[in-house]
Amino acid sequence: MSVEISNVTKRFGGNTVLDRLDLTVKAGSHVTLIGPSGSGKTTILRMLMTLTKPDEGTITVDGQRLFPASDKQCRQVRRNIGMVFQQFNLFPHMSVLRNLTEAPVTVLGLSRDEAEERARELLDLVGLADKCDAKPGRLSGGQQQRVAIARALAMRPKVLLLDEVTSALDPELVAGVLDLLRDIARSTDITMLCVTHEMHFARDFSDQVLMFDSGRIVESGPPEKIFNDPEEERTREFLGAVL
Repeated sequence: MSVEISNVTKRFGGNTVLDRLDLTVKAGSHVTLIGPSGSGKTTILRMLMTLTKPDEGTITVDGQRLFPASDKQCRQVRRNIGMVFQQFNLFPHMSVLRNLTEAPVTVLGLSRDEAEERARELLDLVGLADKCDAKPGRLSGGQQQRVAIARALAMRPKVLLLDEVTSALDPELVAGVLDLLRDIARSTDITMLCVTHEMHFARDFSDQVLMFDSGRIVESGPPEKIFNDPEEERTREFLGAVL
């Protein structure tokens, strides 16, 4: 599914976090948002998840209006969007399997058997087929993030949002989670928007990289261009500081 953000502005008090943003994400593409903290990257993902509303502008997903829209239409469009957060946000009192089946049953209306079959397939995909009955607290951080990724996929999203999914992990766990995301990107047609400070992952994963600063896109292009020959001084400054 494609995503179209047109002339979107978002303010928090006197602080303009997004400033008349225009952004088009083609269906099936993998787009990475880079830039300093506070530049508006996560706010974009939160708006697509309907956790935050823009003050101005429009957002459409696959040609259907997400903002502004009625609550009913907003919920309908939102069902096609999944998100993996920085913190794993798993339900601690539920088993791993139940974490994956609860939303498909209650939101999508799947039968318990169908939801469990899908959940077991996804746990196998993320290398955790033997953890169905475990509680999240018994898992490592890397395992919990794999469960969170599987839980997002269990909703069969057409658009998947990834918000600094390795920032809460110990360094030795990062590579495994990023390898999993690369595999998902290669093997599905899900449109993916990723906010990350992992520049090597951004280079490998992305069709397009967007450099953000102060609520605006400073520069955009394929990863080879952004990382090897950026045109803007602000991009060169940022990459010089993080690479």
